[in-house]
Amino acid sequence: MKEINVSGKKRTDLGKKASKTLRKEGMVPCNLYGEAMADGKPLAVAFASPMSELRKIVYTPHIYVINLNIDGEHHTAILKELQFHPVTDALLHVDFLEVNESKPITIGIPVKLVGLAQGVRDGGRMNLSIRKINVCAPYQQIPEHLDVDVTKLTIGKSIKVGELSYEGLELKTSKDVVVCSIKMTRQAATAAVATTEETEESTPEAE
Repeated sequence: MKEINVSGKKRTDLGKKASKTLRKEGMVPCNLYGEAMADGKPLAVAFASPMSELRKIVYTPHIYVINLNIDGEHHTAILKELQFHPVTDALLHVDFLEVNESKPITIGIPVKLVGLAQGVRDGGRMNLSIRKINVCAPYQQIPEHLDVDVTKLTIGKSIKVGELSYEGLELKTSKDVVVCSIKMTRQAATAAVATTEETEESTPEAE
């Protein structure tokens, strides 16, 4: 995965009023969750980061390993959860998950279709059903995207998660989930009917 740097400042006032003030100042309230626990629940480090830096990792199709610098303390993390305003879609809160080299993580990886499908050549339409597949692996082994070869895919056929495999990655999305398929278009159907009619007309009738 690509790496990106994000800075932050610890916050002690966790109330709604303080969070609102932070947002007005161009900062976004954040939490960093690691392995530390308190009363059986994950212990979070509360901090705030500039919206100008978070925008680069939130509004993008890419996934990143994030080098967090919180008041001089360095952490390696990934995005865990985003909270947006239900009306304005403004970013309200970000949760990060701290990662290390030994502990596998589960994360959604973007799907990248590779090749020109036979079904598309025949006039069908490619349909991408899911944009990400959940995988589990140490973060250093996780790629930026998962290549799915669609070259041999024909009209009416699909590729499911269970048909895919990648070295070093455990796929966590259900095997029955359809990744992509090729649908028959009206143009392709018309062409198929025309081809059938031409074949029938050119076939000599038995005496």
